[in-house]
Amino acid sequence: MICAMRHFLAALTAIASLTVSSVGAQSPQSVADEYIRYELQAPDSSRFRVVFDVAVTTAGARAFVSAPGRGRPQADVRATDRATGQPLTWAIEGLAIKVQLAKPVPAGGEARIRLEYTERDQRAYFSQGGAVVFRQPAGFHRGSVVLPAGYRLVSCNRPAQVLSTPEGRVMVSVMTIGSSTPPLEVTAKPGLAAFTPKWATARGAATPTSIASQTSRLNERAFQDREIVYFLNDPATNSFSLYHDYTESRPGVGYYFNVVRAGSRASNPSAKSLDTGEDLKVETLKGDEVKRRGLDVGEAIQADSEVVVISFPPVVAGQSTRLRISETYTDPGRYVLEGDEFVWDRAFGRPRNAVVLPAGWTAIASSIPGVVSEQADGRQRFDFDNNRPDEIQVLIRARRTR
Repeated sequence: MICAMRHFLAALTAIASLTVSSVGAQSPQSVADEYIRYELQAPDSSRFRVVFDVAVTTAGARAFVSAPGRGRPQADVRATDRATGQPLTWAIEGLAIKVQLAKPVPAGGEARIRLEYTERDQRAYFSQGGAVVFRQPAGFHRGSVVLPAGYRLVSCNRPAQVLSTPEGRVMVSVMTIGSSTPPLEVTAKPGLAAFTPKWATARGAATPTSIASQTSRLNERAFQDREIVYFLNDPATNSFSLYHDYTESRPGVGYYFNVVRAGSRASNPSAKSLDTGEDLKVETLKGDEVKRRGLDVGEAIQADSEVVVISFPPVVAGQSTRLRISETYTDPGRYVLEGDEFVWDRAFGRPRNAVVLPAGWTAIASSIPGVVSEQADGRQRFDFDNNRPDEIQVLIRARRTR
């Protein structure tokens, strides 16, 4: 995974302060997919529960150390291996928590852990003028703040989704677009009666927008862990390679289906478990064969539809599997050479997407704002973070460099 470790500020931010343990020669570890949730407890306690998800990606790593901030973690620390659901051994070292991984990180894989603890910090969570204020300094990238029960949101200084927990508590979810992360400040006041979110239930009162539609649109974008990276090949070939990372946590599910878009053609499909580093069985089937086997792909398909089917051991309750699916696509309708320029035109619905241009090409136009960087091999990369529940239509035009 192309992801360098983010060194966030040590003050207060568990998502930020990743002073990571070293392995062997004490080289820094790399991490990915950080997400943090702060669950605010009684306002006069200055306490909040921290739930921190992270993937350690350095091959061979055996431990992870997080410096959660200036407030010392309490006795209710818990660490869990997210692949197996089993508890992990941990120890408090000063203001840090050291977690022993279940096994060394596999080459090309990762170790996913969840770290939970309660923190008390009057500088981060306090009462002020009849309201409660929760503050985090710069460095809060992806996560959420759950307000105390019965409290309503007054203000949030950064763009955020307003959602609800199943227990009827208001949740403020933040997903930073780009690398700039200003301080976060959330203010809330009492005055919200107890409620049960209707969109989280199978049935609810009739509304102009269907409950099913609301449930889909009100998913938390910051928490979604799907991501995809496109590597554009020579535009004369109309082809691009990609990898798609996805976590499956539904008990009993043992298949992943990729229905190839009309007009595209998939080749060289492969898949692996990032938890174990093992290769997985991959088949490319036509729609009629999929139906004959009784496989439910979750959408309507035609007899001649092309479906890539990835098989893996069915997920056990309380466990999850992190998959990486790799393919090469040919799509002359969306990736085409026009004279001295190429055109890339594709819709992105996932929260995190990246496009790596071919070697020797540079963008001269891009329709959607993205973070631009240069890879170690000199190729230009665009990272698009989509914090909206709809698609962004990414159009890139590029020319050769001299």
